[in-house]
Amino acid sequence: MIRSLRACEEWCFSAADRLVPRYAPELRRRARFFRYLAAGGTAALVDFIFLYFFTDMAHLHYLWSSVLAFIAAFFVSFFLQKFWTFQDDSVEKVHSQVAVYLAVAVASLLLNTALMYLFVDVFRLWYMAAQFTASGLLACATFFVSRDFIFRTKHP
Repeated sequence: MIRSLRACEEWCFSAADRLVPRYAPELRRRARFFRYLAAGGTAALVDFIFLYFFTDMAHLHYLWSSVLAFIAAFFVSFFLQKFWTFQDDSVEKVHSQVAVYLAVAVASLLLNTALMYLFVDVFRLWYMAAQFTASGLLACATFFVSRDFIFRTKHP
């Protein structure tokens, strides 16, 4: 799957080379940012689908639904962020990375749940809009933690 994503990414950059040659080098320079957005968007989509399913179809309370959806999205997020966004193909440190990523995810889950409560019960936002807002805020913070700490690559 990662190989397919990398091939698709290269096809997009080749198309940019042909269609917008002036901006293509800058797009390539910002590739990690675009991969982060795509991977995060995919994980967010998984989160929203599960949130909707658990709340509206399974009739669970929105806070429980939010927790379950967050857990499902965690696995999608870790896989895509490690192997695609940050292109960390090493497997020898995957156990420590997943542990730290899980710790960050649990902290994010607690913040997400608190934000959901604040946005829904205090500010009276629709639960899906609340999740969108909370996810966006947490995504900004976790990018830097992932880039600078979890999937940091050592440069000579």
